[in-house]
Amino acid sequence: MKRLTKPEVLQWIREVGIIPIVRVDSTELARRAVVAIQKGGVTVLEITMTVPGAIRMIHELTEEMGGETLIGAGTVLDPEIAKECLAAGAQFIVSPALNPKTVAYCKDEGVVVLPGALTPTEIVTAWNLGADMVKIFPAGEVGGAGYLKAVKAPLTHIKMIPTGGVSLSTAKSFLEAGADALGVGSDLVNVSALKQGKDAHITEKAKQFVQIVKEFRGETVSAEGRRA
Repeated sequence: MKRLTKPEVLQWIREVGIIPIVRVDSTELARRAVVAIQKGGVTVLEITMTVPGAIRMIHELTEEMGGETLIGAGTVLDPEIAKECLAAGAQFIVSPALNPKTVAYCKDEGVVVLPGALTPTEIVTAWNLGADMVKIFPAGEVGGAGYLKAVKAPLTHIKMIPTGGVSLSTAKSFLEAGADALGVGSDLVNVSALKQGKDAHITEKAKQFVQIVKEFRGETVSAEGRRA
């Protein structure tokens, strides 16, 4: 699959509103997680570098389903790994931390990059360096939706994706706080469920996350309509 443009990738992410983070300890579990998530209607995936053979998997997934699903690379800590991921077909790059060189590399390549940040200073720094969206991590451990709402208030121009602590019970509150999309890890990609063969459990959760996003956006439209 050809590399999409930045606007195309960003629009895809915003439309889906969810970035499932596939972080498991085997290729087999990762592939099953991918299939289960897709069955649930989520067409964006982040394959982390902690998955064995992650770069090869990104290449294979891109070849198999690149036209149907947006494949990104996660836990990318330096520009060298970013380069390998892009060569494998990754359409966006995600990191838990801010590495200016990685952001600069992706910017030069015209690729969407989502570096991690937490404090207001880090968030603004990441945005000014050229981040397309900023991954607020670990959001749940520092106050959850309340924290996101607080930092978003003076920084409305910065696109933020909370990650860490995002679950079915907190997803709506993060969206209400101003999240542009949600990074969802273990609450969706449940390793225990996979190891027990309960792949359908992940599919069902994916469907529920999709519904939460759709309902929230529907409520927002309705509210705006009433105000109008």
